[in-house]
Amino acid sequence: MDLLAARPLADRAITFDLAPRIGAEAAARVGAAHARLAELLDAGALPGAQELSRAFCSITLHYDPLEGRQADLVARVRAALEDTDPAAPVAGRLWRLPCCYEGEDLNDLSKRLGMERERIAERHAATEHRVYSIGFLPGLPFMGELPEGFSVPRRSTPRTRVPQGAVAIANGLTVIYPFESPGGWHIVGRCPVPLFDAARAAPALLEAGDRVRFEPVDQDRFETITADLAAGRIEAARYAEAAP
Repeated sequence: MDLLAARPLADRAITFDLAPRIGAEAAARVGAAHARLAELLDAGALPGAQELSRAFCSITLHYDPLEGRQADLVARVRAALEDTDPAAPVAGRLWRLPCCYEGEDLNDLSKRLGMERERIAERHAATEHRVYSIGFLPGLPFMGELPEGFSVPRRSTPRTRVPQGAVAIANGLTVIYPFESPGGWHIVGRCPVPLFDAARAAPALLEAGDRVRFEPVDQDRFETITADLAAGRIEAARYAEAAP
């Protein structure tokens, strides 16, 4: 795998650029590189390295400058990636998350896309969405890619309040808001499954590399699932299937 650039991030981190643009290919390259570097980190083969964080097209390695030299880490990462297959499959869980397709932007999207509301929901639910990255809120997944013809820019006027669980699209991607937040994406529905819980061993439900399929539910079913999750009668983990 070719490394596009290694960029110092102050004196405690290095960002490694792996792809020029967001997309499935970039996600595969980042996933393969992250898996390889995580192995080296666990094995103690990256002196001074402390943790890895990943973005759409890059990986950042955080390190202790008193324990490791930046030039040495860059050389070790470069050598490791040269032997890494960018197309190597990375195991990720498949999630089948319920979604009530009653989003407030469906009427506007129907006009923009020249497609009935029901058809928008049908095509969105039929798509397997891969988690490319987690941000800008804790646990928020950026997922791609949308079906052809679904790409729309963000709203010209962002909302000051987007409800927790909102499933929204923009720029060819889908997100699920883990908390109520301002946001400028187009809301197509809501997911009742909480995406972030600080009490869980792994607070963020989804991880980069996971895949998501949305299962359409009506409003009554949405409210039932919400109540069952809140009361502890069911757990969010029930919506995950084993990695391939």
